[in-house]
Amino acid sequence: DYPRAERALRRSLAERPAARGNLAAQLALGALAGARGDWKSAKQWGEKVRKADPRRWPAYPVLMDAYNGLGDYAAAQKAMETLEGLHSGAAVRTRASQTFRDRGWREDADAAALDAVALAETDAEKAASLARLGDLAWERGEPEEALARYGSALRLVPDHGPSLAGRARALTALGRTDEAVRDWRAALARLPLPEYLLEAGELHESLGLDGDARALYERLRTGTWVRGEVALALLDADHGDPAAAVTRMRAEWARGHRSVRVADALGWALYRSGSPKEALEYAKRATDEGLRSALFTYHRGVIERALQEYGPARRHLAEALRINPRFSPLHAAAAREASTSLGDPPDELPRELRPESPPTKPSPPKEPRATKPPRTAPN
Repeated sequence: DYPRAERALRRSLAERPAARGNLAAQLALGALAGARGDWKSAKQWGEKVRKADPRRWPAYPVLMDAYNGLGDYAAAQKAMETLEGLHSGAAVRTRASQTFRDRGWREDADAAALDAVALAETDAEKAASLARLGDLAWERGEPEEALARYGSALRLVPDHGPSLAGRARALTALGRTDEAVRDWRAALARLPLPEYLLEAGELHESLGLDGDARALYERLRTGTWVRGEVALALLDADHGDPAAAVTRMRAEWARGHRSVRVADALGWALYRSGSPKEALEYAKRATDEGLRSALFTYHRGVIERALQEYGPARRHLAEALRINPRFSPLHAAAAREASTSLGDPPDELPRELRPESPPTKPSPPKEPRATKPPRTAPN
């Protein structure tokens, strides 16, 4: 109930302004803005608190979320480094894991998540850390490992929403689709996030359960979401109105929300609406930042193929399947089909990459033949 939360915090500041030490209310307003996906306001509140008290460590997670939402990953990493110097514990190591993952440092992300599991003091903390490990395994294309991690989390907290959703993904990849449908149902009952509705809908569509898929898509389309713009744009791009998806994501971009997720969704919407050249600019931004995402890389490869950039398209489609060959019940099959359609690279180099033939060395000029002086008659 975000409106009531905001009223309570505003009243708190009215009773005791921040100038008189009420930094907690300012920090809570930053967290509230982040929960609403208002990253600019979250950044402003977090930076006010940090300026007033640089050692107040809870300000840094708020700032990290804000910087990530605005696409300022360097600032998020710097905030993470400061946080690690001020505080330790499972929550901080989980944050570190997320930061490393966003930079593409998978081994560091895994090590930090393992630290978080060891440092967790409650079942809820340990479940969250195990779910993070499961997510990392899933993104590496290791569904068996992911399934074990999510299972461990669910033994601690049986209704842990992220672990239920993660287990559904892993079961889908392993072909255990009946169990996956069951887990998606449980996950949505516990934590009905927009991205979960989209993923569950695409699983049902891949199984030919079109009525169930349409019901899930409609639930996403008609729901009231505070952070659902990316999921709604991908829904429209792939299952609805790509032009509406472009409008939605251009508005997000104009708000300063320039994360890799927004860049990817905007690029894909542009491609699906018939503007592949502009789409490629955003697809490159989504894939060049550091995060290794099979979905983002697949999107870029498809856009490059549409632009007849066959070499990069072949490379990125193959990379998407190498990152995670079962990254989506719908799009992984499309990636394999697109990759196959491009075939093997030609033996002959493209004209622009062929070395120029060395110029023929001119023959040296011939020296004139020496002639004998003419004989003269003797005197």
